[in-house]
Amino acid sequence: MPSLSAIELPALPVTEWQDTQATLHMWMQIVGKIQLALTPLVNHWWNVSFFLTARGMETKALHYPGGTLQIRFDFIDHHLVMVTSRGDTKSLPLRPQTVADFYREVMQALTDLGVEVKIWPMPVELPDPVAFEKDIVHHSYDRDAVTKFWHIFSWADAVLKEFRGHFIGKSSPVHFFWGSFDLAVTRFSGRPAPERPDADPITREAYSHEVSSAGLWPGGGSIKGPAFYSYAAPEPAGFSEQRVRPSPAFYDPNLKEFLILYDDVRQAPSPHDALMDFLQSTYSAAADLAKWDRKALER
Repeated sequence: MPSLSAIELPALPVTEWQDTQATLHMWMQIVGKIQLALTPLVNHWWNVSFFLTARGMETKALHYPGGTLQIRFDFIDHHLVMVTSRGDTKSLPLRPQTVADFYREVMQALTDLGVEVKIWPMPVELPDPVAFEKDIVHHSYDRDAVTKFWHIFSWADAVLKEFRGHFIGKSSPVHFFWGSFDLAVTRFSGRPAPERPDADPITREAYSHEVSSAGLWPGGGSIKGPAFYSYAAPEPAGFSEQRVRPSPAFYDPNLKEFLILYDDVRQAPSPHDALMDFLQSTYSAAADLAKWDRKALER
């Protein structure tokens, strides 16, 4: 596939859009909760994830009594678009507004479309969550920053899909999780994983089998910008000491995963090759140490 230059891949430090990111995260959780309510559970919570499109991100087809619903974040025109199999459409502008106002608008739009759905109005996978209808703190929306976010993740989506194609064992799609706010693809060895006695229902389901998982996260905390990650669960002995490529990649003992900063990838002579090198070398380290049957699992 064509290699994009550092000029074409924009920078997006956390400080440039942290308020917008926090607001968008909550908006996506609202739509994600609607998808959760209207889909049956699929192994490893794959029913809850979004997919990238040519215009943004969207839900799966969501079935309700009387029809089918699909919801799309359009990051070109910056609208939330809801369409039904009856031909009805609702479009809400993405603009600076509180999470509480967005929540009310979304739920009213669903009512207008004849879609009855109840959701648990609390964010997940976050410290100190505030119920959607009470959140008046998050209210930012920087269109330019969101456009950069979408372009970065769209580029990563293409490379992750190429990487996924090399594996013929069980693998997740490349999909976006609105809880953890990351793009991910997961490979499976085919073996069950040891039970995690202290795991919550989410992680117990997600890590019921051995995995090597990789993806892209916008950053936060000590990570000041987007970062690609790769981890193994359960982590085999010696994984953290492995030498992986390219050279800027490192193991984060707090996150317990290998990282390479997006800026290091986008500034490489070939961003595509740098990312593929990271994905392949970290997967190989996990699969070899855990003694996966690689001949049976790979092309």
